Amino acid sequence: MATPDITVNGRSLSLAGVAPHTTALDWLRGIGLTGAKEGCAEGECGACAVLVARSGGEGTRWTALNACLVPAVALDGQELVTAEGLGTPSDLHPVQRELAARGGSQCGYCTPGFVCSMAAEFYRPDRPVDAASMPDDEHGPNGFDLAALSGNLCRCTGYRPIRDAAYALEPASPEDPLAARLRRPAPALVATRVEDPTGAFARPRDLAEALALLREHPGARPVAGCTDWGVEVNLRGARAPYVVAVDHLHELRQVSIPGPAGGDVEIGAALCLSEVESALAGRVPLLAEVFPLFASRLIRNGATIGGNLATASPIGDLAPALLALEAAVVLVSAEGEREVPLDRFFTGYRDSELRRDELIRAVRIPQPLAGLTAFHKIAKRRYDDISSVAVAFALDVVDGTVARARIGLGGVAATPVRALATEAALLGRTWSAEAVRSAAGVLRGEGTPMDDQRASAAYRAAMLEQSLLKLWAATSRDGAEGGVPA
Repeated sequence: MATPDITVNGRSLSLAGVAPHTTALDWLRGIGLTGAKEGCAEGECGACAVLVARSGGEGTRWTALNACLVPAVALDGQELVTAEGLGTPSDLHPVQRELAARGGSQCGYCTPGFVCSMAAEFYRPDRPVDAASMPDDEHGPNGFDLAALSGNLCRCTGYRPIRDAAYALEPASPEDPLAARLRRPAPALVATRVEDPTGAFARPRDLAEALALLREHPGARPVAGCTDWGVEVNLRGARAPYVVAVDHLHELRQVSIPGPAGGDVEIGAALCLSEVESALAGRVPLLAEVFPLFASRLIRNGATIGGNLATASPIGDLAPALLALEAAVVLVSAEGEREVPLDRFFTGYRDSELRRDELIRAVRIPQPLAGLTAFHKIAKRRYDDISSVAVAFALDVVDGTVARARIGLGGVAATPVRALATEAALLGRTWSAEAVRSAAGVLRGEGTPMDDQRASAAYRAAMLEQSLLKLWAATSRDGAEGGVPA
């Protein structure tokens, strides 16, 4: 197998001798590209952001990623651009020029990360740039989506001059080499094998090889976006004897969206959440509410739907929504496939039905979808934060009566759970203020909430109750006669 290498700022560089657990950030800084910084080492601050060339339809899309989480060897064969590669002091990139002109940098520590996240949005192929675009709270007159910066934090400048710089950007020049690069295909992920005394990293050629590696190496760790495993490596010194990258496997990257009348929506487990959001295009409304609140754009560009479920975290945002949607996971091993309903998948804190020799191949969501859905996330920050409580609703109200009720909860037990008692309290009842108040009292007692640094048990219980009352208030205000959604 060829020696791993990577193209950085237009130069091909060897990854020979790089340890499997070395992050892209540490490697970049080790070769003198010190623009990207380590702020939090867990993907929350964005100081480490870089651009990676990824497939975007027939061409390429510059995608911002957290370099602090991704192993350098996972970028074998890829193209990467750092803040140094965007411009020079004598020839600033438009993003750098606008940030400098509008006072968007003070200490400068976070600035290279902002530059890369802003550049990814600057080069977004489908960004509207006509003068008729009307700005709103999160989009400028040039079509710039501020959510692109949701994973970048600044402690000294304040965000107004950064926003002003983003909104002042003109369309990219046709002569801009990074804009021209969009018209050519992105590099394909290549099979990789790296071993040293600290462990091994492999990107297998296909699913069969990946499953064989998991069987041969009982302690192997499957990874895709590394948004969870990278934190373990950085903050807890975790090491795995064998890391198997599954982010490129064709069988784990398919999306099937049948008509609304029937058939399962099937989402490949190795698709990152940004790709899932784009592929679904709002056709699963409950998930469309989750995506903007799930961490940040930087994280969603790496985190996968399968990885999020495989971690079995009790505070993950996807699980409550998928529980409310009555989703199932398709597990695959060398022996074949099996399907497990998500409400039976989680078996304990950070534990699940997933065997060591298995991968999550896909998530299946049955149709027809519920007519009334909502996702409520209670956290200390609106974006880029871990939820204290997450509640997902999927209800059908027929002729004023609750015909189906599914409610998923996160942050109130050792695993994500269904609010079964509340579902039973709503089922068959008139969708009315009285019924909702009664069921909200039941919802308050669901799960086993605890006191921790994010919230007290009493607060979590109160938020559960309020979430159903909030849903009623929204439907009675915006819905049809009697508060029943149209």
